[in-house]
Amino acid sequence: MTCTLSDIARQTGFSVSTVSRVLHDNSNRYKIREETKEVIRSVATALGYTPNKIARGLRLNRTHQMGIIVADLANPFFATMVKSISKEARKSGYSIVVCDSDENTHLEEESIKTLMENRVDGLLIAAVGVEREHLERFRSDDVPFVFLDRLYDDISDDAVSVDNRKGARDATEHLIQNGHRRIAILQGLPGTYANTGRVTGFRQAMADAGIEVRDQYVVGDDFGTLNGFLGTKHLLRMEDPPTAIFAAGYLIALGALDALREEHLVVPRDVALVTFDDPGFAPHLSPPLTAVEQPIEQMGEMGVKLLLRRLRDPSSAPRRILLEPRLIVRESVAPLVVPA
Repeated sequence: MTCTLSDIARQTGFSVSTVSRVLHDNSNRYKIREETKEVIRSVATALGYTPNKIARGLRLNRTHQMGIIVADLANPFFATMVKSISKEARKSGYSIVVCDSDENTHLEEESIKTLMENRVDGLLIAAVGVEREHLERFRSDDVPFVFLDRLYDDISDDAVSVDNRKGARDATEHLIQNGHRRIAILQGLPGTYANTGRVTGFRQAMADAGIEVRDQYVVGDDFGTLNGFLGTKHLLRMEDPPTAIFAAGYLIALGALDALREEHLVVPRDVALVTFDDPGFAPHLSPPLTAVEQPIEQMGEMGVKLLLRRLRDPSSAPRRILLEPRLIVRESVAPLVVPA
């Protein structure tokens, strides 16, 4: 049989309102004595009292749930992000509901609709990032959005991402410093915030070094492994193939490695390779992969903090946070050896 506040009140001799204030963490506000709190909590535990979170949520107009939408839950990048969000949300008494848009704007739109119908308090969105009209349609003062990873320059919401331009510039400069001039980029999904920043950083590093970017050296159309494989095959069949490749994501890099292996080319002896993203297995590849590390867990934690801040103060000015990437130099890039 379910224990109620009335049961605890009868057992302790205190009023239902006093019992409610203690069990709903309002005792300090009403200056309830420590002895009273101890008695009520002890009896509540003995009787197996469980707070009715649904009823409390209706009363406070809060469900204490955060909705999470990511572009690809099978991608360890987003899986790590979701785990860090869940951990941070639990600290403040929130649970999460996760949706996977599968890099599909229509599914993303349906996910937003579903989560809002289920009355989540706010949304953390790692968007597909190509279109944004559907986001405007769902905009609501009652359900704030916080964008993660893939942002929009013309939407004024709280957001957390990494400095994609700097990370790509650092990676490309590393290749240039090792003597490479014929450098290709395997880009991700064109038009997305992350891809645009990474391609821009790549081009900036090349321009700063006085190296022309050949249009045929910019290939690719998504962040998947097949894109990396096919893009690398295409590059290797050129009359003047690149001596180095910058992959805009680690799944792309894995596809590139498969293609190079199939062509019997050795990294870094024949082709140097560096990637954006630093998955946990990168140091264990042969050779260990030079990569741009993103602070994924910090991104998730900051996203939760921004959402909680927005829920506490809906009128506060939006914040946009760019976290610092870090180039991890391993063994997949070597100085270019020019034939005598």
